[in-house]
Amino acid sequence: MGALTAHLPDAHFAEGGRIMARSAMDMQMWQGIALLALGLGLAGRTNRVFLLGGCGVLVGTVMFCGGVYNTAFTGHHGNHIAPVGGSFLIISWLLLAVGWMRRA
Repeated sequence: MGALTAHLPDAHFAEGGRIMARSAMDMQMWQGIALLALGLGLAGRTNRVFLLGGCGVLVGTVMFCGGVYNTAFTGHHGNHIAPVGGSFLIISWLLLAVGWMRRA
């Protein structure tokens, strides 16, 4: 997505879409790095709270970034995918925090 947002001609984006797509790409990258770190840090020591939180981060990232990409390319703001995905991310990170507190 980084290469796509950097090199795709402006005609393929809605007005202001390139900036939105870059923001979604940044969010996707940081959430992906966080998921990798979680997977490596919790290998073999997971519980249901961690699994639920990690799955929620994955689903939330796909929904949030997908909704923002859709808006960036089509210009249609009518979907509720991005806000629901953002809510998934918030709740999932809170679940992961609870999981860490329960471990300590």
